[in-house]
Amino acid sequence: MQLRYSFRLYPDPGQQRALARAFGCARVVFNDAVRAREDAREAGRPLPSAGELSRRLITEAKRTVERSWLGEVSTVVLQQSLRDAESAYRNFFASLKGTRKGPRTGPPRFKSRKDTRQSIRFTANARWNITASGRLSLPKIGAVKVKWSRSLPATPTSVAVIKDAAGRYFASFVIDTDPAADATRMPETDQTIGIDLGLTHFAVLSDGTKIDSPRFLRRAEKKLKKVQRELSRKQKGSKNRAKARLKVARAHAKVTDARREFHHQLSTKLISENQGIAVEDLSVTALARTRLAKSMHDAGWSSFVHLLEYKAARYGRTLVKIGRFEPTSQTCSTCGVKDGPKPLNVREWTCTACGTVHDRDTNAAINVKTAAGLAVSACGAPVRPELVLAQREETGSHGFPTEPRAA
Repeated sequence: MQLRYSFRLYPDPGQQRALARAFGCARVVFNDAVRAREDAREAGRPLPSAGELSRRLITEAKRTVERSWLGEVSTVVLQQSLRDAESAYRNFFASLKGTRKGPRTGPPRFKSRKDTRQSIRFTANARWNITASGRLSLPKIGAVKVKWSRSLPATPTSVAVIKDAAGRYFASFVIDTDPAADATRMPETDQTIGIDLGLTHFAVLSDGTKIDSPRFLRRAEKKLKKVQRELSRKQKGSKNRAKARLKVARAHAKVTDARREFHHQLSTKLISENQGIAVEDLSVTALARTRLAKSMHDAGWSSFVHLLEYKAARYGRTLVKIGRFEPTSQTCSTCGVKDGPKPLNVREWTCTACGTVHDRDTNAAINVKTAAGLAVSACGAPVRPELVLAQREETGSHGFPTEPRAA
């Protein structure tokens, strides 16, 4: 499995200028590749190959007066920019054919120097390395200071240097992990858990544990409103407006980092303590069109589930997603009777069949675990057996298998 390890970079002023030059050259080569393909498409000619674009836009362009400054950066950076353009077109064509999963993607767009995120990539043949003093040595940029928050588990295959909207620099290393070594890092366990994601509580577990929602965005709204108001009062194009925009970006970055840290800590804890985890396959895109959209994006359900997915695959755990239409909040987890839909303000309800008093979220988490087949009885059999076709005399029942009648 390939993973990314990101670390903060602290380039000096000279290195920042060199990185800005590399960002600009990579952006120009990418835009030239998009323009060359668009010109060929409009003229009805075959699209140029990657080799032809590399020769025209890099090798021959360096010899011209207009593009001579491309020689001031590493050639690997320019080649990787061409690869990014090729990958963008490949994804676009695959999306048109329907062979690519997920929402449809549009054609590649031209990059701008005003984009909030800039990045370049160095592969192994760029001869970058980590010095003995712990600095990241990049060709034609220099040895950049790195804040190592942890050690790399293996030798990286490539590194990407990223500048985000808040003006921060990061080095993102691609690491090939060892499955055998990852399996030994997590102790064996036979515990399983079901998770019901919500807004009042970020997550409610099937064992009754309730994890409060930190509401990072809601808590930072007062400060965000202040810096956004200051930005709106600055004159467009002025240096003061650029400084105010940076303050807004840093305030949002602080919220994003806190949310990501919370997701990482919680997902790692759940993965380490449980062999099997069950969650609902929620349609966040559809739910985000409701009046709860802001709170849902603040919770970050999709990001959290994505972390559970890759960590479960890495450490040999089982993650099961149940259907989004499973009536987990309507079904009694004790007797299995469906008691009908309930408004969101109903947090506790009593089953009309067995009289059990349920906490809405805990009951839903138990049903999530049961629907995923992770709940077992004392004899080791699943609590909810597989559904079977109803017999003639059973038609009209609530759909759960019943014991055969005595003769």
